[in-house]
Amino acid sequence: MDILQRLARFLDRPLFPWKKLIVGFSIGQFVFESFLSLRQYQVLKQTRPPKVLKNEVSQEVFDKSQAYGRAKAKYGFISGLYGQIQNTAFIYFDVLPKLWSLTGSWLLSYAPARFSGEISHSIVFVLSFIVIQQIISLPTSIYHTFVLEEKFGFNKQTPKLFITDMLKSQMLTFVLAPPILAGFLSIVQKTGNQFFYYLWLFGAGLQVFMITVYPIAILPLFNKLSPLQPGDLKDGVEALAERLKFPLHELYVIDGSKRSAHSNAYFFGLPWKKHIVIYDTLIEKSETQEVVAVLAHELGHWSLGHTTKLFGISQAHFFYIFALFSVFINNRSLYESFGFHNQFPIIIGFILFSDALAPMDTVIKLLMNILSRKFEFEADEFAQNLGYSTELARSLIKLQIQNLSTMDADWIYASYHFSHPILSERLGALGWIDEKAVVPEEKAKATKASGRDEL
Repeated sequence: MDILQRLARFLDRPLFPWKKLIVGFSIGQFVFESFLSLRQYQVLKQTRPPKVLKNEVSQEVFDKSQAYGRAKAKYGFISGLYGQIQNTAFIYFDVLPKLWSLTGSWLLSYAPARFSGEISHSIVFVLSFIVIQQIISLPTSIYHTFVLEEKFGFNKQTPKLFITDMLKSQMLTFVLAPPILAGFLSIVQKTGNQFFYYLWLFGAGLQVFMITVYPIAILPLFNKLSPLQPGDLKDGVEALAERLKFPLHELYVIDGSKRSAHSNAYFFGLPWKKHIVIYDTLIEKSETQEVVAVLAHELGHWSLGHTTKLFGISQAHFFYIFALFSVFINNRSLYESFGFHNQFPIIIGFILFSDALAPMDTVIKLLMNILSRKFEFEADEFAQNLGYSTELARSLIKLQIQNLSTMDADWIYASYHFSHPILSERLGALGWIDEKAVVPEEKAKATKASGRDEL
């Protein structure tokens, strides 16, 4: 802890250029990511599919996949630039201190006296900030859903559903954020310089609570979960779960098709009571054994301890964040650089600290993607060892074609952005030999407008 105290004293110096550093880091990250996107854009201009897919992908589907990739790249650059301008403007026009002052005046004018403290003020501030961010992000969100995704046949949302989802999300935020923020701030206020231990325990407990509550109270607000009907698929999945001693409690089908043509399968729940969820689009477009192969891959993550390891890593990451926050929480030079000269609210300190931490989080993101890709190869190998090598490979190829996923990638771009290996790498690891096309040429037109998420 002495190291943290020394670091706190070093960083809390008058006239320390926090504003310039944070803006500089932000612009530098944007430039770096734009450079990577430019490298990837050159790959997306290629006119021939990778060798391993030459017999699986028609030229028409490959061309459309490349066009979809280029469209997403252009959108990513524009939306990134829009966000960069927005963040820089927020800093240079002192939006944070002005909004803090405005929300404080609202409380003084309209709220009872008992709600005039820092916790109440912080809750109103955060909720107001979230609403502002939601409004500002609407143009890019609307374009992505109703222009980009619509153009390539993936969007299934209506404007009514889009608005309903947005309002439900805001409602959830207004219900969940106040008690979470109140708990967060109360712990910092009442536990002194060792607050990060208690904050870490609070965060871990909150994660377990959300895992328990999400399928019961939150997911049904957006999607309908229906029990998987008896049949070959249910028998196959239950046999797989029994073979692996997976604590399966219920099998569900989710109506993902009402929003998107993308699909997936996943599991959730506490260690002793798990639920498997399969997208209706996955069932519709795949053969029974291919769906079972997908779940063999997913349950491989559980059997190999990937989910437990990732949970442990996330807890270590949270502890590191909260411990480092203790260095910044009383850093007056940080507050003053952003226009807070007389008040030093905890929530403002955490927001500014998060901005200062962004470069380190970029490194962590890179390391986590490397680890994630390693886990994906291991889960593929797990399914292969269960005897699902061919079915998994066929399913991956179908998903690639139906989703118009990126079929090749610049290695630097992929290392930084991709949490999954590209298809050619996965097929190579599975020892796939294309004896015949998984999606025949004559079926390409029937599948080119459908889509899925990668596994």
